[in-house]
Amino acid sequence: MVRRFRGEGLNKVDSKGRVSIPALFRRVIEVCDPAWTEGLHPELVIVYGDNRKKFLECYTIDAIDEVDEKINDLPRGSIQRKMLERLFHGQSFPTSVDDTGRLVIPQRLREKIGIKAEAYFIASGDTFQIWSPETFQQDQEKTNAWLQSLPEDFDPLIYLDASDRKIDE
Repeated sequence: MVRRFRGEGLNKVDSKGRVSIPALFRRVIEVCDPAWTEGLHPELVIVYGDNRKKFLECYTIDAIDEVDEKINDLPRGSIQRKMLERLFHGQSFPTSVDDTGRLVIPQRLREKIGIKAEAYFIASGDTFQIWSPETFQQDQEKTNAWLQSLPEDFDPLIYLDASDRKIDE
């Protein structure tokens, strides 16, 4: 059974970088960690290497294992494999959720995306993202502007039916 993250949340970050993960996210992290059982800390991986992204991408163990399998299928020595290994193996941070539902975001990762006193969490299918609230708001304004440019009766679900044809962006 594949579990998906749903929802969003804004939580305070303490001086040590500890932040509570939204409760609904915690259940998905637990279910998608094959080694997790009651009493253990569920694990996840924070990927931060893509400098174009202004957020941290958090993968469950199942989701990162799927990425790892696809990387392993690429030819050894290929630029694609080297680049993906660097982004997903080298520029990632394995961590766990503590007993109180928190994770620690290292200082350099907080600085990278501009997190100070609060972190904004948003679901993204089999991953979730951690943003600075200000940066997320700016990104959301772009999404809102795009939606406003569409006809009032436009339904974005049409994109789901268009998998085999080009979609205007």
